[in-house]
Amino acid sequence: MKKRFIYLEQTDSTNRFLREMPSQGEDMTIVRAGFQTAGRGQGSNTWESDAGENLLMSIRIHPVGVLPTRQFVLSEVGALAVAEALDAYVGHIALKWPNDIYWNDFKISGTLIETALSGGGLKECMYGIGINVNQRVFRSNAPNPISLAQILGRNIEVQEVMTRVIDSLESILAELGDGCLEKIRQAYHERLYRKEGFHPYCDEGGTFMAEIKGVEDDGHLLLQDTDGKVRKYAFKEVQFIL
Repeated sequence: MKKRFIYLEQTDSTNRFLREMPSQGEDMTIVRAGFQTAGRGQGSNTWESDAGENLLMSIRIHPVGVLPTRQFVLSEVGALAVAEALDAYVGHIALKWPNDIYWNDFKISGTLIETALSGGGLKECMYGIGINVNQRVFRSNAPNPISLAQILGRNIEVQEVMTRVIDSLESILAELGDGCLEKIRQAYHERLYRKEGFHPYCDEGGTFMAEIKGVEDDGHLLLQDTDGKVRKYAFKEVQFIL
């Protein structure tokens, strides 16, 4: 796989930078920044990171053979790649739907995914990945951030974490290229945060207890409440109560 790497000391957003940078024929383009002035997460969320402390990067790929109706598999691929990279450092890593990474009940990573269509197919996919690596103090109102350094009691080389993510992503993308969508889907489901038992959630109707029944191919989350009713949610339609 042909790759292109770019490092920026500072930028407003690695996703914005990569989005505006034309491809030069590479299969994967990686932009990493030491600091982002306008890093963001899903929706209107922002991503807090002190300069040089964490992994802030965007990766652009050009998936082949993925139908727009099955593009959630790209979210599964990205989440699994980050999770596998973090497995090298700590245990108890889980995937919180749709693509946050948790250590126990604490968020250690998040990914913003953007796709572009062309001719009825997927032209490209961009992952904006933030991983809390060495930051020890978090000042935002995010409820449950944690870093590798806080867990391990020592700093980790950020470049090393990036290399592990890229290696894992390349490996899983090879499986995707071989048509192993079901294998990837199963691996994602097996690592889901709260995959067993009843837990509290909240939707527009209020708080309720439910257990995860699965995630559909298009990314909808299926929850079964204590009355046996299966509820179906798109992203942002339901909240995990921590």
